[in-house]
Amino acid sequence: MSKEKQPLKSGEKILFGIVAVFIGLAVIAYVALETYRMTRTDPLFENKTHYNFSEAGHLGSRLFREARCTACHRALRNGTNMGLSLDGVGSVRSLDWLVAFLADPEANYASRTLDHGPSPKEAAYVSEMPEEDRYAIAVFISELKAEQGSSSAAMPPEGRSDFIDNMVGAWAPADWKERFQDIRTKEAPEGASQGKPQSVSPETNESASSAQE
Repeated sequence: MSKEKQPLKSGEKILFGIVAVFIGLAVIAYVALETYRMTRTDPLFENKTHYNFSEAGHLGSRLFREARCTACHRALRNGTNMGLSLDGVGSVRSLDWLVAFLADPEANYASRTLDHGPSPKEAAYVSEMPEEDRYAIAVFISELKAEQGSSSAAMPPEGRSDFIDNMVGAWAPADWKERFQDIRTKEAPEGASQGKPQSVSPETNESASSAQE
């Protein structure tokens, strides 16, 4: 025996109506943003990362793609965000560090790695690549630079920031100033504003992130 279809109740109609309005507004906002982005003559967001590849860097870029490193990493604004974005890493890590990391990840990283390292880790094949190929990839990554103030740079933007000060004042624990040093009070390393390689320890990089947040 079939039952007659029950009409929607007033509350259900209101709920479905609200959901439909939100979906409609989201679609309109997306179309408006994409239209605005595509009609602009300059980028919507300022690009703070750059590169100037050497011959070895060009070779490393090709090997990086052929090895399907972009399945996890993002470089040159291509790839995925499953792993670390490599744009700007060359301003934080030195070429020597990158060469050593690719050869033996867990011996050169501050903690256990997720994918890089011995089998059965997914990226175990990297350390098994020919030494000259790993070196070229390391050169490629080392030439991905970031200007000071970029989210991937070693140093935050020059000068004070009301936004950073307000966020620190609102969310940082009371003993934050005693436990950490605000990296903005330290002198930026030479070449930081041009995105030149800096030797930055993991602790310093974490402090920079804390200061920027």
